[in-house]
Amino acid sequence: MRWLTLLWMLLATALFAQDDIDGFKARVYRSASGDTLPYRIFIPPSYDAQKQHPLVLWLHGAGGAGSDNVRNVSDDQIPGTRLWTKPENQAKHPAFVLVPQSPGNWVDALDGLTTEMRLVVEILDSIKAEFNIDVGRVYVAGQSDGGYGTWNLITQRPELFAAAIPLCGGGDPRLARRIAKMPIWVFHGRRDDVIPVGESRRMVDAIRKAGGRPRFTEYPRIGHDIWEPTFAEPQLVPWLFSQRR
Repeated sequence: MRWLTLLWMLLATALFAQDDIDGFKARVYRSASGDTLPYRIFIPPSYDAQKQHPLVLWLHGAGGAGSDNVRNVSDDQIPGTRLWTKPENQAKHPAFVLVPQSPGNWVDALDGLTTEMRLVVEILDSIKAEFNIDVGRVYVAGQSDGGYGTWNLITQRPELFAAAIPLCGGGDPRLARRIAKMPIWVFHGRRDDVIPVGESRRMVDAIRKAGGRPRFTEYPRIGHDIWEPTFAEPQLVPWLFSQRR
């Protein structure tokens, strides 16, 4: 029966490894009404409960959707989640990184928050209650479907965020006035054949007409997959962590 013992040990090791992926701890949130949503939380190695810490909320693209609590921090979600957790960035900007996982799209309409997005807000509230989070330095970023989620979340709950980074997404230009004063850095590929660059352009134009000054980086020779160049932008990290609400 030694092989059964060995198999059990291997399975236990695999499950334990999945519990922690590059410092991202696996959790499942359950609301008062019984709804659940898996998420990952990165806690700064130097966390001091006596000090306030910023937090980056990451909204995955379609490739990160599901219920395994793995895809949301794997594959094409790595650039958007690991930038903030690099040792050199944590040394300068010790920050939490929160990565919820939606079973499908974050957004199915632009006129409110979906159940999943409401759960994200509840998770964020629970993390603020558990840890010493600087509520004036909570940021949100997301790509593709998560880009839509980012636009949706900041236009519906702008009071929660100090800055936002939406990648190749889109939102409701009619709500631009709500985020005219928010620091936003928008990214999109001009050759995007999945989500047209016009989606980002419309939001940027609407915010500017409302008196805002969003930054907009449009990669002229890139399509949909802009994660690598976006999160290699040398000014992105210092820009984000300099923002306060």
